[in-house]
Amino acid sequence: MTENLNPTNVENYLIKNPEFLKSYLSKHGAPDITHKDGSHSEPSSPEIKIKRLPNFTSGRGNSITTSIFKKYVEGNLERIKKTSKDRNQLLSMSEDEVFMELIRDIATELDVNVLCHKILKNVSILTRSDRGSLFLVRGSKGNRYLVSKLFDVTEVSTISESLHTEETEIKVPFGKGIAGFVAESKDTVNIKDAYEDPRFNKDVDLKTGYRTHSILCMPILNYEGEVIGVAQIINKVTGNHEFTKQDEDVFRKYLIFCGIGITNAQLFELSVQEYKRNQLLLNLARGIFEEQTSLERLIQKVMLDSQDMLKCERCTVYLTEESMSKDVLFSMAFDLYAKDGGNIRVPSAAEVAKSRNAEIARHVVLKGTPLNVSEIQIDAMFGKIRGFEDDGFKTKNMLCMPIFNNEKKIIGVTLLVNKLNGVPFNENDANIIEAFSIFTGLGIHNCQMYENACRLMAKQTVALEVLSYHATAQQEETDKLMASEFPPGKDIGLYTFEFNDIPLDELETVKCTITMFQEANLLAEFKIPLEVMCRWTLSVKKNYRPVTYHNWRHAFNVTQTMFTILYTGGLIKKFEGLEVLGLLVACLCHDLDHRGTNNAFQVKVASPLAMLYSTSVMEHHHFDHCIMILNSEGNNIFQSLSPAQYRNIIKMLEHAILSTDLALYFKKRGDFQKLVQEGETEYIEPYKKDLLKAMMMTACDVAAITKPWEIQEKVAQLVANEFFEQGDKERTELGETPMAMMDREKKDELPKMQVGFIDAICLPIYKMFAEMNQSLRPLYDGVMDNKKHWQELAEVHERKTTGKINDEDSEPVQRNRSPEQNGLPQKSDSKEHKRKEPEVQFEKKVKIVEPKKTKVCVLL
Repeated sequence: MTENLNPTNVENYLIKNPEFLKSYLSKHGAPDITHKDGSHSEPSSPEIKIKRLPNFTSGRGNSITTSIFKKYVEGNLERIKKTSKDRNQLLSMSEDEVFMELIRDIATELDVNVLCHKILKNVSILTRSDRGSLFLVRGSKGNRYLVSKLFDVTEVSTISESLHTEETEIKVPFGKGIAGFVAESKDTVNIKDAYEDPRFNKDVDLKTGYRTHSILCMPILNYEGEVIGVAQIINKVTGNHEFTKQDEDVFRKYLIFCGIGITNAQLFELSVQEYKRNQLLLNLARGIFEEQTSLERLIQKVMLDSQDMLKCERCTVYLTEESMSKDVLFSMAFDLYAKDGGNIRVPSAAEVAKSRNAEIARHVVLKGTPLNVSEIQIDAMFGKIRGFEDDGFKTKNMLCMPIFNNEKKIIGVTLLVNKLNGVPFNENDANIIEAFSIFTGLGIHNCQMYENACRLMAKQTVALEVLSYHATAQQEETDKLMASEFPPGKDIGLYTFEFNDIPLDELETVKCTITMFQEANLLAEFKIPLEVMCRWTLSVKKNYRPVTYHNWRHAFNVTQTMFTILYTGGLIKKFEGLEVLGLLVACLCHDLDHRGTNNAFQVKVASPLAMLYSTSVMEHHHFDHCIMILNSEGNNIFQSLSPAQYRNIIKMLEHAILSTDLALYFKKRGDFQKLVQEGETEYIEPYKKDLLKAMMMTACDVAAITKPWEIQEKVAQLVANEFFEQGDKERTELGETPMAMMDREKKDELPKMQVGFIDAICLPIYKMFAEMNQSLRPLYDGVMDNKKHWQELAEVHERKTTGKINDEDSEPVQRNRSPEQNGLPQKSDSKEHKRKEPEVQFEKKVKIVEPKKTKVCVLL
C-alpha cells in the first residue's frame, strides 16, 4: 500500500474526499491555519486566509522597538546571556556557520564594545594570533585621530580587562605609527618583524614587557568607504609567527561585519543622544513657559532641569550688562556645583570681577564664538595661568558658549567646567550646551520682555500721575518774571554761606535763581534766551509739590549753596562753564516731584516708582522728571548746545542727581577722603572730578545743618514734621511702627539722633572740604556750632529723663540769646568765619511767625 503513496495520489484523494481533510485538520491541524470560527482553510479553496504582515507605520506595530529603545535609554534593558563558543567549537564549525554566528551577534547586540570584543576574540582564534586591538576614529575632518577602544584582546580576556575608557584611552594621530598609517592610507599592513619596521613604536613593549613579532593591521570602512576604525592582530602563535594570505582574508571578512556593527551601533548611539537632547529641549521649553516673571528664578530653573545632561563639575551662566564702554561687564552670575547637590550660588559683583573663569567668558563675548579649552593651565590662548579660582576650585578644562537673543546679540555666556569623567569636552557636549544656550537665550528674552512690559506700565502710571498734577509755567507768569528787576547777588547775600531765604517770598526766590545763572555768565555763554530761562525756572518751581520740607525752598537753598561753594569757596577754577551749568541745574532739580517720603517707603508700599526703579528710587525719578521738563515746549535751556555738549550735560545731570542718594555717598566717601589725605588739589582726571562733584552735591543737599542756629532751628522743625508725617503713614497705612526719627511719639529722643547724624554724615564731608580748601571752612564751623546746640538739647533731655532736673530748668538754648548766655563758648570773631546777616532788605517785608519751640531736630 505504501508503494502507491506519492504526492499526486495523496492530492487526488484529498480533492475527492474534502470531508476527510476537514476532519483531519480539526484533530491535528496547526493553529495558524485554523479560522476563529473553528473551520479550516482548504488548500484548493480561493477563500484561504493569508496571515498579514505587521504594519510598521502604525504605533502598535512599532511598540516593541519603542519599548526596547526606552529601556535602553533608561538603562533597564536586560541583556540576553549567550554562551560564547570556545576554541574547539569555533574551529570545528564551517566558514558559513561561523559567519552566521557573527550575523546573529550583529543583529542582537546593541553594545558596540561587546560586539567588537567578540569579533576580535574570534579572529584571534581563527588566525591563531596571540591578541588583537581595536582603534576608533575621533575628531573633526581636519583633525582626526585614533583612540584605543579595545586593547590586547585575547581568547581568554574579558571585556572589562580590554576596554579602554575615556580616561585610559590611547590617542594616535593619523599618519603616526602603524595604526595611524593604516588609518590614513586605508592599506593593509602585514609586518613579519615589527622591530624592523620604523613605524613600530618599541616603547610600548618596553613599558609592558611584551615582545611583538608580527603584526597584521587593517582599516575598518563604512558603507561610504571612509575609515571609521583600525583593527590589528599581533603575533601568530603557530609556525614561523607570520600571518598568511588566508589570515588576511579571514581578518578582512570579519572586519566587514565589524564595520557594519560599529556603524549601526554609532548610529544607535547618536539616536540615543539626540533623544536625550530632545528631552532636554522639551524640559527647557516647559520651564521657559512656566517661569517668566523673574529672570533669576528662570535661570535657576533652567540650570537645575538640565544638570543631568550637562554632566560637569561646575556650570556658570553669566548675564551681560548693557554699557556704553567697550569693556564687557556682567550684571549677574549663577554658579551650579555638582558636589553641592544642585545648589545654585549667586556670586557678588566683586567675586565676578576677579574671577578667572569670568575673564574667559568675557573673551567669548568679545569674539562671539564658542570656546573649548582642553587644558586650561597650558592653553596658549590664555598663557600659562594657574587653574585655581579664589574659592579653591581647580579648572582643568572648560566649554564656553555665548547666549544670543532674538537680535543675534550676546546677552550672556554659558560656561561648563571639568567633565565629571575627567576628559575634555567633545563635539557632542558642544551640541548639548548649544541647545542649552539657545533655550536659555529664549527664556531670558521672554523674561526681559515681561519685565520691560511691567516697567512700561509702571512708567505710564507714573507719567499719568505726574501730568495730572503738574503743568508747565503759563506765559503770563513768564512775562511777569521777565519784566522784573533781578537783584544783584552781593546785595542779597547770595555769595555768603549764611544766606537766609526765610525773609524772601516765592517770586523773590525765583528772581534770585535767575540772578545766579546770570552772574555765572551761563545765559550769555550758552545762548540761553531769558524767556526760556524764566519759563524753565517757573516750571521747575511748579513741579515741586507743596510738601513740608523737600519743596522748592529746599531746592533753591541747595542751589545757592552750590553757587557759594563755586564762587566764594573758590572751586569755580576746577570746572568748565558746561560743568557749572550742569551742577546748578542738578541742584535746582535734584528733588523734583518729591512726595515727602523716602526711598524705603516707596519700596514698602510697592509704588509704581519702586517698580520702575530698582535702586535710588526717588533720585531716578527726580532725574527723569528733570528731563521731562527740559523736553517740554519752551523749556529747553540746552537748546543752543551742540549734540556732544547736550550728551555730556545730560550725563552730568544724571550723575549729580543720583549722587544725592546717601547710599551712594557712603560708597564714595572713602575714595574722596583718600584723595584729600593725599593732598589732591587739581581734580583733573574724569573719575576724580566726578567724585568731587558727587561730594559737592551731598554737601549742598545737607547744608541746612551749617546755617546759623536761628535758621537751622526753623528748618529742623520743617524736616521733623515731614518725617513725622511719613511715620504717621507707616503706622496707619502699613500697620508698622516707624523708626525712631520718624515716630512722632518719640520726638523727644531726636536731639541725640541729630548729633549722631551730624557725626556720621555731616562732619566727615565738611571736614574734608575744609582740609581741601580753607575758603570752605565756614561750612565746617557752622556744623560744629550747631552740633553744640543739639548736644545741649540732648543733654537737657537726658537729665530730664533721669530726673536730675525739673521742667522749669529744662529750657533749651534760646535763639535770641548770646552764646555766653546759653553757656556755650563764644564763636570766633574773625572776618573769615564770621556769619553776617543779609545786607539787602527787599521792598516787600515778610513777617516771620515764630513757630512753637521744640527741643528736637531730625535728620536733614
